[in-house]
Amino acid sequence: MMRSSILLASILFASLASAQEPVKEYSIPGHFDLFTTDEMGNVYALRGDVLELYNAQGRSWVHNSVKTFGRIQCIDAFYSLKPMVFSPDQGQMAVLDNTLSPQGSVINLSRAGYSQVVLACMGVQNAFWFFDQRELALVRVDNQLQELANTGRLDQLLGFTPKPIAMQEADSRLYLNDPDQGILVFDLFGTYVKTIAIKGARSFEVRGEMLFFFGDAGAQLYDMKSFAVQPFVANAPDSATVRDMRVERGRVHLLLEDQILVRPLGTEP
Repeated sequence: MMRSSILLASILFASLASAQEPVKEYSIPGHFDLFTTDEMGNVYALRGDVLELYNAQGRSWVHNSVKTFGRIQCIDAFYSLKPMVFSPDQGQMAVLDNTLSPQGSVINLSRAGYSQVVLACMGVQNAFWFFDQRELALVRVDNQLQELANTGRLDQLLGFTPKPIAMQEADSRLYLNDPDQGILVFDLFGTYVKTIAIKGARSFEVRGEMLFFFGDAGAQLYDMKSFAVQPFVANAPDSATVRDMRVERGRVHLLLEDQILVRPLGTEP
């Protein structure tokens, strides 16, 4: 019964998106280092020091060099056509426009007083979240980098030293992925809410009541109402190595060695 409810939720998720627009398969050829998607179905893909933008039909829209940023660890498309890029090595981040050019100046976090930020993401009201490795704290700031919330030292709060690799804000919650501990959840005031017992996730995303994640066990779905975890068909070709995955608008986006493959949810490879 539980498996059926998870399958039904996935089908409903796909059918809702299908009602808005036809869901077609396409691929974006090339070896990409990382990628993300936005709620409009656009794809942002990093190839070396060039960031490329593709629309929901897979057509190349624009590209721009991010050479001056250093190694880009994160592309966050919380706001469609307004992505943020973050380089922990250089301690720099920037919000880009729909031409992938910086809006205003590139932000140097060290000069702003945040010298050990290793993770960053965007949030509502043009706010940002930082994970400060030196302070072992999550900090929420406004677009002027003025502090709005601070968790304090997480090792003292949680009883262990977190080692997160990714975070995302969704529906007034911050989700922090520590593969050894699970996905830690906080509210917008920095108050710890709970830990979702999902370990070993290399990437994840929250979509409504569903949390999609990808790890050594493949693509899986966590239902935040029933607390059930089930695998789902990611539609990868049998011979392909999946490096990352995202779900958006009834499509599964698979980062393979030689392409980003986009297929409708619920179809066979």
